Amino acid sequence: MSISTSPTLDESDALLSRSERRALALRLTLALAAAGCLIISLAWEVIAPSQRDVAQLVAGIAAALVGWPAVSAAWRSLKAPDLHGVTDQLIALAFIAAWASGDLVTATLLPLIMTIGHILEERSLLGSQEAIRALTKLTQSTARRVDTVGVVEVAATDLRVGDLIEVRAGDQIPADGIVATGSSNVDTASITGESVPAEVEPGTEVFNGSINLEGHLTVRISRIGGETTLGRVIQLMQEAERTKPAVTRVLEHYAGRYLIFVLFLAACIWFLSGSTVGMLAVLVASCPCALVLAAPATSIAAIAVASRHGILVKGAAFLEQLATVDAVIFDKTGTLTLGQLRLVGTVPQPNILVASMLQLAASLGAASSHPVSRALSSQLPEKDRLAITELRESRGLGVVGQLNGQAVALGRPLLFNDLGIKTPPPPAHDGPIAGLASGKTFWGWLLLADQLRAEAKDAAEQLKGLGLARQIVVTGDREREARRVAGQIGVTEVRAEAMPSDKMRFVLEEIQAGRRPMVVGDGINDALALKAGAVGIAMGAQGTDVALASADLVLMTNDLRRLATCIRLSRRCRQTILVNVGLGLGWTVLLIALAAGGTFGSNGALIAAILHNIGTLAVMLNAGRLLKFHDTDPGSPERA
Repeated sequence: MSISTSPTLDESDALLSRSERRALALRLTLALAAAGCLIISLAWEVIAPSQRDVAQLVAGIAAALVGWPAVSAAWRSLKAPDLHGVTDQLIALAFIAAWASGDLVTATLLPLIMTIGHILEERSLLGSQEAIRALTKLTQSTARRVDTVGVVEVAATDLRVGDLIEVRAGDQIPADGIVATGSSNVDTASITGESVPAEVEPGTEVFNGSINLEGHLTVRISRIGGETTLGRVIQLMQEAERTKPAVTRVLEHYAGRYLIFVLFLAACIWFLSGSTVGMLAVLVASCPCALVLAAPATSIAAIAVASRHGILVKGAAFLEQLATVDAVIFDKTGTLTLGQLRLVGTVPQPNILVASMLQLAASLGAASSHPVSRALSSQLPEKDRLAITELRESRGLGVVGQLNGQAVALGRPLLFNDLGIKTPPPPAHDGPIAGLASGKTFWGWLLLADQLRAEAKDAAEQLKGLGLARQIVVTGDREREARRVAGQIGVTEVRAEAMPSDKMRFVLEEIQAGRRPMVVGDGINDALALKAGAVGIAMGAQGTDVALASADLVLMTNDLRRLATCIRLSRRCRQTILVNVGLGLGWTVLLIALAAGGTFGSNGALIAAILHNIGTLAVMLNAGRLLKFHDTDPGSPERA
């Protein structure tokens, strides 16, 4: 079965393409017409037994109506053989054999029953496509573009990078951008899976598909169309659904041999017993629909569940691989930590108020784009900053200016040496240190650090509980800082000052040692390691495009506890696939044995067809159970 995945505007409301919808509608129409003809034929034989030829003619028309699509599908499958093709070929052979033997009722009922089962299978699989359908609808919106003539409503597809748009309370954000003015709370659940609204203010990035809940915003567009976060999510989810699980690839490898075995068995039944009914029953019972759908149906359900939890899976195979990982390699900056400097302490000189230090530091920091300056300027709203004049930045040293006719300075110790200001020794601190002075008076030191994510320790502990006891921090940062962060989450093994190639080499060493490491990172320098790991997981909310492209899974929320959700979901997925494969294989073997033994009697083919569809639906229902998987709290155990 082929599901359309093109998110074009004209087909966005449909889960199947126009051609697929037409083909399915035609097949259903022919099946209904054939059923009507068959009923007429059977009734005619009862009402007018002497006119059996007319009844047979009507039955022949019924058989032709449903037989032609079955034979056509079998013929097409010869050009591109797969497991579905084996089923089509077996049904076509059974139809031809029944037609040739003159059993037109059986020739009609076999394709008819299989068509009904096929439609039910399609409908069940389409139910797992709702996540993509909902996301695609989010791309179809209008926007209020701010032009020189005022605010103009335009289609979201007409927006261009650099446009300024107005977003009112309740509006959906039509493209990725940066907040220019205003503050609000934004619902990002459709993108990141995060249930708590995010606070946004000028300078904050917002994503296409998010909902502005409160205030009035103006947003400068930074990405449009397929380049937006939502666009990439839809594209990658579609790619994931087109990939085949490992189990499916193995089964397809043996599809040709399986078909030869079935034909040989059916031929033996016919030669030994002379029973056409027994031969037809074997052909129908051998259709591996339940086995065909065992893995794909489960994987599609798992991909949909993952997207609901803010986890983007690029392929079904990666879910299976994730279930077998036994170690985790963390990047530090931007992964275990926020990737942004924060003020963590102050060391004021005697008689200097901390509040005065923060006000002066924030006012001076606003003049620089240096990470330290940005971290300090964020400590104070713009309206509360001091009116400092003659601001200038000394690259690599700091910022100086004038306040009420007196020189003020913020920067490294070397800056104060150049200004002739005496300073006490800087305190011991694992992170950047900035000094502050007014006139010739040194006010004190400001201590900054990259903050550990609040959930990082809990995430590491959850992974240990799931069997990933070997945990390593690999970073390009200094040894001392790396060990400080690793110690906070209970990790003892650290590889510091590592270049991108060093990270990849370490991952390969782990694999050569017989381990299957899961690599978690967010930056360009993590791309090689993400690609080399058994499974690579990128932090999607703030990760670089290179890291996202290299990873196998993407966390659209920055909550590291979703790593444990990934593991639990993948293991549930693998367990469900194994149960489905066992169920499908066992049911098919049982039906073949019963059909070969003549257990089904004179209506063997019809009974085999009905039982075949029962097994297929059982597999679909078991795969559907996976849709109940839900982690309300990332830190809680799964509930099903």
